Amino acid sequence: MRQRIIFHIDVNSAYLSWEAAYRLQHGDPIDLRQIPSVIGGDPTTRHGIVLAKSLPAKKLKVQTGETLHSALSKCPELAIAKPNYLLYRQCSRSLGEILSDYSPLIQQFSVDEYFLDFSRMEKLFNDPVGTACQMKDRIKNELGFTVNIGISSNKLLSKMASEFEKPDKVHTLFPQEIASKMWPLPIEELFMVGRATTHKLRSHGIQTIGDLAHCDVRLLLPGLKSFGQLVWNYANGIEGSPVRPGGSIDVKGMGNSTTLAFDVEDRKTAHLVLLSLVETVSARLRQDHYQSCLIAISFRTQEFLSYSHQRKIAHPTDCTQEIWEIACQLFDELWQGQPLRHMGVRVSDLSQDDFVQLALFGKDYAKLRKLDQAVDLIRSRFGSQAIIRSSYLHSGLKAMTGGVIEEEEYPMMSSML
Repeated sequence: MRQRIIFHIDVNSAYLSWEAAYRLQHGDPIDLRQIPSVIGGDPTTRHGIVLAKSLPAKKLKVQTGETLHSALSKCPELAIAKPNYLLYRQCSRSLGEILSDYSPLIQQFSVDEYFLDFSRMEKLFNDPVGTACQMKDRIKNELGFTVNIGISSNKLLSKMASEFEKPDKVHTLFPQEIASKMWPLPIEELFMVGRATTHKLRSHGIQTIGDLAHCDVRLLLPGLKSFGQLVWNYANGIEGSPVRPGGSIDVKGMGNSTTLAFDVEDRKTAHLVLLSLVETVSARLRQDHYQSCLIAISFRTQEFLSYSHQRKIAHPTDCTQEIWEIACQLFDELWQGQPLRHMGVRVSDLSQDDFVQLALFGKDYAKLRKLDQAVDLIRSRFGSQAIIRSSYLHSGLKAMTGGVIEEEEYPMMSSML
């Protein structure tokens, strides 16, 4: 049987690279990738967490997930840029368009990762490694950011390969290379092995991926159950899921959350925060041609207690006003007046927007949906702040907010796909 050829394309420091490329294309003389810089939080209040960092920031020990306050203590001159999720989706889509020129079989794995099945494309492009180098250079020249590309016979090994030396590199990890390239790596570098699993494996004396590959898998089953079998398979390079073209696997959900610079203690302010989150979430729904039937809100109090509430609705929607009204209802049912420091909105149970079911009872949101589309067009051309609601003019709040929750949730890769 002929060996498959699978590419894994991973954007280097995606959020920061996309922001840097956008700024350079619009005349900014400073490349954020060349200076200590991060994406995350609010540059004015300096609250929030680090979502992405530049290599110079990484050398100063700035870490993804730490607070901006902590990052600034390590580097007082740190440049901070707030996240722009609409830009990220545009960049992700542009990347996918280029990849589609090399194979009809591409699968988006996250906002900054794609798999590409090259198995039947060699007659057109010849050498896979040479084609991958051409591909990454084209992405750099046309879109302004760099990627790493891993090449192997399955998705697991190609993803592991793309994690090797960065940035702007092409690496291979075929089965015959596993012993020399993958087995010497620390166990925590294996895909799907997190902190808790690392601790359990080390307690069995398993320090490297090679140790895991050569151990008796029966020793893992009592503590890790079926997951032990999965990571043992991965350590041995065993993974056989196909690359599923776009549309065969839908995004599960979309969400935004924000950590606030002050305590929210009144309902009006809370509703405005929810609206700023819904503005971004609903815009992404429309941009990706989805509608939602399940709306959820969450918040965390000053005492770090977390609460959430959700509701299934009778008809799918992508209307900002409708989603916000439901989010406010959910909030009012759940909130007991506690001071809040973190709020989130999430939509799921998604369907394509090519068929719109009108509600027989209740409000008619058809005109508001047309208004949403007009606002989306203006913001896509002139920026997210080109048009905002007047209720934010002297509120001290941002009209569109994004934060900690990843903006899309993609199905995890596994041997079951």
